[in-house]
Amino acid sequence: MILQGVDSKVAPSFPLKNRVARVLWGIAYVLFFLPTPRPFHAWRRGILRVFGARIGAGAHIYPRVRIWAPWNLSIGDLAGVANGVTLYSMEMIVLGERCVISQGAHLCTGSHDFNDPLFQLTAQPISIGRDAWICAEAFVCPGVQIEEGVVVGARSVVTRSLRESWTVYAGMPAKKISTRSGSGEKQ
Repeated sequence: MILQGVDSKVAPSFPLKNRVARVLWGIAYVLFFLPTPRPFHAWRRGILRVFGARIGAGAHIYPRVRIWAPWNLSIGDLAGVANGVTLYSMEMIVLGERCVISQGAHLCTGSHDFNDPLFQLTAQPISIGRDAWICAEAFVCPGVQIEEGVVVGARSVVTRSLRESWTVYAGMPAKKISTRSGSGEKQ
């Protein structure tokens, strides 16, 4: 079915350079990232850096993290990203120092404009503050900013920015349920 007034020939959403880079990343991921033993964090940090990621010292990126485009990642010192996490980085994903992204969490920077007859892709960055914890199987939507020290409960869905530091949010959509003691500073 052809829509009236809609050009049926639309250019690809990503330029050829991006698509080629993702193919090369996919090959490197399968051959050099995925099969590495769990303790080889430095090796995986190095591979990600080769593909343009900005990775801080001591960051733990586990081998079964799914990453769409490493060049759209910035991960702070001592941050941890567990097995089973999806970093759908069509746009920038910034993870602050010492933040933890637990198993099965999904940080999604891409979506579609459902009001557009061509269902065009859209992308917005995600930022997770230092000392934050995104618990198991939580989903973070495009354009969300999460402040420092925030905890997002397991299986929660974050549809809007969480701007109150050192707070616990949970549910679908995530709502404030508690505050978190401490400030994250080393004593």
